[in-house]
Amino acid sequence: MRTKSDNRIVMTLDAGGTNLVFSAMQNGVEIVAPVTLPSEVKDLERCLQVLIQGFEQVRKQLPISPSAISFAFPGPADYEKGIIGDLPNFPAFRGGVALGPFLKKYFGLPVYINNDGNLFAYGEALAGILPEINSKLEACGNSKRYRNLIGVTLGTGFGGGLIIDGKVLRGDNQIGGYLWCLPNRKYPDLIAEESVSIRGVKRIYKELSKEEEDYTPKDIYEIAEGILPGNREAARQAFAELGEVAGYAIGLAATMIDGLIVIGGGLAGAAKYILPSLMRELRGSIEKWGGVKIPRLQAVPYYLENSQELSAFLKHDVARVQVPVFNQWVDYQTDYKLGVALSHLGTNRAIALGAYWYAINQLNNL
Repeated sequence: MRTKSDNRIVMTLDAGGTNLVFSAMQNGVEIVAPVTLPSEVKDLERCLQVLIQGFEQVRKQLPISPSAISFAFPGPADYEKGIIGDLPNFPAFRGGVALGPFLKKYFGLPVYINNDGNLFAYGEALAGILPEINSKLEACGNSKRYRNLIGVTLGTGFGGGLIIDGKVLRGDNQIGGYLWCLPNRKYPDLIAEESVSIRGVKRIYKELSKEEEDYTPKDIYEIAEGILPGNREAARQAFAELGEVAGYAIGLAATMIDGLIVIGGGLAGAAKYILPSLMRELRGSIEKWGGVKIPRLQAVPYYLENSQELSAFLKHDVARVQVPVFNQWVDYQTDYKLGVALSHLGTNRAIALGAYWYAINQLNNL
């Protein structure tokens, strides 16, 4: 779990297809001016030189020597060994590149690489929504504490990460938390990401509006808001369908992972159009033989950005039962609650914090 105070420094990286942003954190705080360099996605030698250059520029700004390097990098990958596989947006990495061992050899530091979904969830679990909600429960006199988390990112793709008892569920094949390939609620033969992604929102809007112009999700949001001209109903429906498909997939994960759900990513800015359909899916029903309907989830979902639902979620609902024969009473949990919240940290900061605290905890276990 998270260390309360730690002065060790970890160098971090936000790796994108256009830019690489290098930084460093100490005790969960960014302590240098970030260094931004263009990504070299087609030439491996040039890409590695950019990585060295970026980390070197950060290292020169540090008051003491760093203890580790930790960052998110797209997959497929063998994250445990630091080997990056065939990335669609990084042709230079085709065939597999031992990026972690290369950086470890060059800088003489431990190197930890994860996917962004895992680090987003880890940052939220250690420094974001999980401690925030647990603090609110404590303030309300509620003894309930949450330890598990499903982190969801809505953006270029449908990202995810799972935290179980404070630890990242990487999985035996390092593909734990891969929400993107869960079934699609609207199109059963397709993966969820075909609808839960930037390309999904753009496709749905174009189909419904019958317009040929290639709008961005930001444009479509502004059309939904009436800021830009266009088909407002089609724009709102594009985000609503994303919410429906995401809600179905998240419900599958929530059936197995009993914990809070936190949502981030660039598309989460359209939450007012996404979350109603997402919550309807989580609150939906499923049938048994004979037509008997039961709630799809055993726990009741609450949208924690709504003040009334947050108050109901925080309420201390227990009964007291007597220990048979003895004159002793114990509390008995009589309800099950599932909280759904938006990231309050912001996706990039949650990922950076996840990278930092993951490295610190790994160093503690050496």
